[in-house]
Amino acid sequence: MNPSAGNPKMANALAEQMAAYWNAPLYRGLKLVEQPADQTTLTRRYTEEAVKFITEGKDKPFFLYFPHTFPHTPLFASPDFKGKSVRGLYGDVVEELDWSVGRVLDALRNQGLADNTLVIFSSDNGPWLLMGETGGCAGLLREGKGSTWEGGMRVPGLAWWPGKIKPSVCRDVACTMDLFTTCAKLGGAAIPQDRAVDGRDITPLLFGTGGVERDIFCYYRGQRLYAARVGAWKAHFITQPAYGPEKPVTHEVPELYNLEEDPGEIRNVAAMHPDIITQIQTAVAKHCATVKSAPNQLEGTIAP
Repeated sequence: MNPSAGNPKMANALAEQMAAYWNAPLYRGLKLVEQPADQTTLTRRYTEEAVKFITEGKDKPFFLYFPHTFPHTPLFASPDFKGKSVRGLYGDVVEELDWSVGRVLDALRNQGLADNTLVIFSSDNGPWLLMGETGGCAGLLREGKGSTWEGGMRVPGLAWWPGKIKPSVCRDVACTMDLFTTCAKLGGAAIPQDRAVDGRDITPLLFGTGGVERDIFCYYRGQRLYAARVGAWKAHFITQPAYGPEKPVTHEVPELYNLEEDPGEIRNVAAMHPDIITQIQTAVAKHCATVKSAPNQLEGTIAP
């Protein structure tokens, strides 16, 4: 949903950080802490809670899942960061998030945990283009949040583990589904055998010891498969821009891009590589034969 669509006042509220337009509650567990929440304090308060959790749990294994509210719109930065970046409010928010990550890493160092802790930093999707400058930017990548173009799906992925992970750049494909399998491997836990597990163990990528074999990497929009990647090649069977009024377009001949040579998905080379399209279609058919559709929990009604 785009709350500012067709509403200039709401769009201005998003851009100008007008808290009066929001009545967001802040809970600790099931207890209401405040409403409306002072969103300019959220990044700091979340960070303080994360540091407290690390400090209090330092004597036993722990897992910290730390999802920030921002840079999802509406954006709010604290007075210490607002107006300090050259990228406007979005840049202010990102700089405060950078400060937050630094505090968490400092907490691990101060508690003597850095050499025994894996930290993963990533994002859930690309920029929300309808929000303009407050929605982020995908750089050279095409489109944004909601689409299966690279701008909607490809996000930063950083891994930090002093003494274990060497500074480097890895261009292999990995995704959040891999974290379950990878963490189980690192913790000595067995992967469940009574169900299909999509994630791969990416420790070879993290430690620089090798690659990870993937028969196919699929791009879904909702419950429909829109695109698939095999190696450097990505085929689009259905295309649709990021969130907006445009309808999906099904391609009788899939569009084809070499993501290593053309990460911006500018040059459709399907006509030159029909053999690659056939290879990807075969891999898609094999994948689809293993997929069991589940009810969409975001649609329909919930019984009282």
